[in-house]
This record gives sequence, structure tokens and C-alpha cells, in this order.
Amino acid sequence: METRRQELGAFLQALRSRSAPEEFGFPAGSRRRTQGLRREEAAQLAGISPTWYTWIEQGREVRVSAEVLDRLARSLKLTPTERAYLFEMAGRRDPQAATPEEDTAPAALAAVLDDIAVPAYVMGRYWDVLAWNKPAAELFSGWLDRRQAVGDPPPNMLRFVFLEQQARRFVVDWEARARRITAEFRADCRSRFEEPALQRLVDELKAASPEFARFWKQHDVLERQGGQRDFYHPKRHFVSYVQVTLRPVEQEHLKLVMLKPV
Repeated sequence: METRRQELGAFLQALRSRSAPEEFGFPAGSRRRTQGLRREEAAQLAGISPTWYTWIEQGREVRVSAEVLDRLARSLKLTPTERAYLFEMAGRRDPQAATPEEDTAPAALAAVLDDIAVPAYVMGRYWDVLAWNKPAAELFSGWLDRRQAVGDPPPNMLRFVFLEQQARRFVVDWEARARRITAEFRADCRSRFEEPALQRLVDELKAASPEFARFWKQHDVLERQGGQRDFYHPKRHFVSYVQVTLRPVEQEHLKLVMLKPV
């Protein structure tokens, strides 16, 4: 935590030093000894005392609230990436993070799927499958190859694993994989538990699947990893893949999942 406090202080110093005073309503003047905003000016913009702001920059052991961080981010005109970094270094949850990003696959990313020769698909924040290619539809036959009517919700990986009977035959060692998927989903959603859509999905799965309810109650958390994935395909019988997951820089809540045949 000490390292993060020091990083937070250094980050604020760097932001302040490259901020033009006149852009924030302060005179530039020739009497300034250092470039950028003074500490007192940054504190004034954020509505906190100069002493308190100085302690933050010095990396002292002070607890900075989300409200203060929000005022700092707004007053210093931080970009979304800078704002996220500020809250991360302070160890605080960003109140703006409660507003979900649009959960759609960018057209460029969806178009890339057609150029991938192996099964590939894009998953959203709640593991909806937002786009997929023909090899994925062929692998997940009976699910991803179903005709989607206008207004239908997108296919969801958790609903498939826990609510579709075919998944228990399709996924080799279903119980072990289902348990791990639950732990991965909990870890993946650790910053979104307050979102109503996530709560509705979890409640739906808990009510419909005793196995999901049991696994969810165990509070296991695992980072999503690659590795071997085995399936029993209705036409091709036993098939094995190595899973690779990538996250687009622009929309990190999305996941591009590829399955390379072994």
C-alpha cells in the first residue's frame, strides 16, 4: 500500500506540473518558481485544504475518499484512463464505474472473427456472447447456431453451461469445469457486484441451477486462464482445444476467446 501511496503522490505531482494555470482560471505570471499549478491551487480546485493535498502528494498514510478523488479527477480534467489510474492507486472504487459501458462488440472486432480460422467469439461484461465466427457456431452446435430473433437476448455462456442440458454432455468433466467457470466469473465481476443486471443474472442462475447456487456460495475466485478445453461433439465426438483469451485495450470488459485445436 505504501508503494501505491507514493505512486499516487508522484502521479498527482506530474499532473499538476504539466497543467497550464491559465486553463484553470489562475494567472500564469512570471513569478512562478515551478511549471504548472501550485499545490495550493490544486487543493483549491478540489475543495480540500492545502495541507491535506500536500500530504497526499507526499505519500503519507492518509485515507483519501472517493468523493475527494472524484473532485480531483474533475478539477484536473483527467482523461478516463488517468481517472481509472488515480482511483486504482488510491485503492478506491470509482463512483462513475457504476455506469456500465455499452456491452456490444465493436464492428471492427466482430469483423476480425471472420478472419480467424479456429473457433472464436467475443464475450461481454456478463459473459454474453456478443459475436462469433462459423467455426464457433459449428463447435457449439445446438446453441450458437440457433436462429436469433430480433429482440432476443444474446447467448450467455453461464446460461449455456448451467441451464442447457446439452452442456453437461458437451463439456468434458462438466462439474469441475462448471465450478471453475463460476470462480472465474466471480473474479471477473469483482468490481461490478452492485450493478443490477449482474445481480439479476446471478439470482436467475441460483434459482434455476442448484449447482451454480452451491458453487457461488463457496466464494471461490480464480483468474480466467488459458489451457486445454475438452468437448464431446455430437458429430465429431471427442475434440480438444487450447483456449486463449485476449482483452481489447479500448474496451477491457470484453474478451476475445479463441480455441486452437490440439
